[in-house]
Amino acid sequence: MGRGSGAAPVSPGLALEAAVLALLAAAAALPSPAAGVNVTAVLSAFPNFADFARLLASTPVAGELAGRSSLTLLAVPNANLPQSPSAFAAGAGAGADIADVLRYHVLLEYLSPSDLARLPASGKLVTTLFQTTGRAPSDLGAVNLTAGTNSTVVVRSPAPSPGSNATVLGAVTAVPYNLSVLAVGGLIVPSGFDLAASESRPAPPVNITRVLTDARGFNVAASMLQASGVASEFEADEHGAGITVFVPTDDAFAGLPATDRLQSLPAERKAVVLRFHVLHSYYPLGSLESIVNPVQPTLATEYTEAGRFTLNITRVNGSIAIDTGVVQASITRTVFDQNPVSVFAVSKVLLPKEMFSRGDSDSTTMAPPSAAMAPGNAGNEQTPPTRLSSPPDLHGEDSESSAALTTAKGASWWCIGLMYLQLHLLLSLYLQLQNLNISPMSLLTWKM
Repeated sequence: MGRGSGAAPVSPGLALEAAVLALLAAAAALPSPAAGVNVTAVLSAFPNFADFARLLASTPVAGELAGRSSLTLLAVPNANLPQSPSAFAAGAGAGADIADVLRYHVLLEYLSPSDLARLPASGKLVTTLFQTTGRAPSDLGAVNLTAGTNSTVVVRSPAPSPGSNATVLGAVTAVPYNLSVLAVGGLIVPSGFDLAASESRPAPPVNITRVLTDARGFNVAASMLQASGVASEFEADEHGAGITVFVPTDDAFAGLPATDRLQSLPAERKAVVLRFHVLHSYYPLGSLESIVNPVQPTLATEYTEAGRFTLNITRVNGSIAIDTGVVQASITRTVFDQNPVSVFAVSKVLLPKEMFSRGDSDSTTMAPPSAAMAPGNAGNEQTPPTRLSSPPDLHGEDSESSAALTTAKGASWWCIGLMYLQLHLLLSLYLQLQNLNISPMSLLTWKM
């Protein structure tokens, strides 16, 4: 007898393999627990913590959190943050101190409000991100969570001497088992920190050479600044109004014409060119886009006289153009921008017209001589025509030849069409004779 029409049985091995593949596909679709959470993006939904989110973003802490999970962030509302702006200065010095203070607000454990409600009477010691830096003595990189009166929770340093502490105000938001955000009543400073002293301590100058080295693509500019000693002048001028530095890329140096022998300049003149790339005021990108006075003095102006070595900064076709009188460059990207220093990449080396002007007697490089000044043309100011044209008496002949050619082409097409029609008639006649069983040769004989 034949078998039924049901499906063929599946072997146990194939069924097991299909189940394993299905499980692997489902696991791949789940989010990786190590992917972390963008903390600043989470806080962006809560305007009351905008200052704290901005503080995180201005330090390396936000990036450090991107690869971590199972965290609790102790966020401080805007109204509870210190009002001194120097406390939030980014960079080295004060910036490093405030970054460690922020790390002290990141607990390496996921704590929900229900977890806080179950705290033991002795409290709970929780490690913070600050402990992982190695700068915290002993276990002072941890915080102690203790239950206070009226079901409140207090966060304090485990140091024996009284120190900084803050009360948990409540839960802000949570990404379950990945990130819990709790509001606290103020900044919690690790034991041994003197935040007031760090606020009053001026931040050290930004190392422009190191900024360019870290950014990559600026090897020529970084080496020139280092060799000339001009970089130290930049750092000395950062205080006060700040500085804005336009840095040519390595491609910009490679694209210099052979006539502009920048590298062969004496050291003092090369230093002038480097100073010509610096404005003695801090301008973020937005300020450059809406600059009121387009003609800006440079650091080189201070070493000469007013009105010399200036840059003309304008907006052209949606981008910022910098005109030196010899070349026009554009800003390609922001390399560094932290008050009082901004560094921008530019597409060309800024050559001052006072040194590279074409025809200037003090010019280091000269443009090729014009045709009027070339040897053999002395005293003759006329220049040869740049385009050859036919003599006037040949234009008519050209027109007649073109018309004749057009007529000939038309006659050829008529001949081809007539030949095609004749062939078509002959073929039709042949087919009709075939249908009548008449041979074309017999028809020819009969006609003769």
